[in-house]
Amino acid sequence: MTTTVSFTIDSPLGPRPATVAYERKGAGEPLLLLHGIGHHLRAWHPVTDILAADHDVIAVDLPGFGASDPLPEGVPYDLGTVAAALGALCATLGVERPHVAGNSLGGLLALEMGRERLVASVTALSPAGFWSQAERRYAFGALRALRTGARALPYAAVRGLAGSAAGRAALTGAIYARPARRSPEAVIAETLALRDATGFEQTLAAGGSVRFTDDVPGLPVTIAWGARDRLLLPRQGVRAKHTVPGARLVRLPGCGHVPMNDDPALVARVIRDTTMRRPPATATARSTAMTTTTTTA
Repeated sequence: MTTTVSFTIDSPLGPRPATVAYERKGAGEPLLLLHGIGHHLRAWHPVTDILAADHDVIAVDLPGFGASDPLPEGVPYDLGTVAAALGALCATLGVERPHVAGNSLGGLLALEMGRERLVASVTALSPAGFWSQAERRYAFGALRALRTGARALPYAAVRGLAGSAAGRAALTGAIYARPARRSPEAVIAETLALRDATGFEQTLAAGGSVRFTDDVPGLPVTIAWGARDRLLLPRQGVRAKHTVPGARLVRLPGCGHVPMNDDPALVARVIRDTTMRRPPATATARSTAMTTTTTTA
């Protein structure tokens, strides 16, 4: 069940009110789930129940996406401001240093929250911010095309396309390796979420110069990449490993940019493996092995 909560965020303009939507279920150590640009918290539904067996799961609609309000006028959608807003949200919900898992934009925010020591562990699934300039331009062009298509299609057309496997592939094949697995209702909802995302342009503009260049020492960190990611190419995972050398780098066979739908059991296992890891013994711990996780189709 989706709930909204209001709280105050610190911004370059001073304290400002914010309201976000979230879903919460399960019990155990808290786990914050963050979606990608143009998506919404329902992206996590394939794995929420699995994770809720061990965690107090809090899936969030980021500001300006899903059912959450946009940030107040004049407040930037930059990395530091949104990460601080998520920290304020956790404080309002009575959650101290949760584990966090994020996909794409959410993965970048998860890493930033880790860098700011706001969380207990980080799982970043195909995180933004490890691109070359050419790769960033390609990804942003693809995102703008998806947004334009979602805004141009009448609702009846979206509903009609979502009713067939081929139509679901046309609507979501850029982000899923197995779009036919997504239900028609979910595809309709996320196409509308992309169409109506009030924070899309501001977030894309804020990300134009973003690269994640800092280490995240002293925390369990996993960076996982779908082997069939067509939006942020898997080679970016190698750059991420060089940037965060203590991270575990995991390959997700058969998965696209949003892997939670393509292989829910695998993604849930990767997240749970991270939340159960102990922090490195020292902030200078280094890991050189790349982990490959396999699963059956």
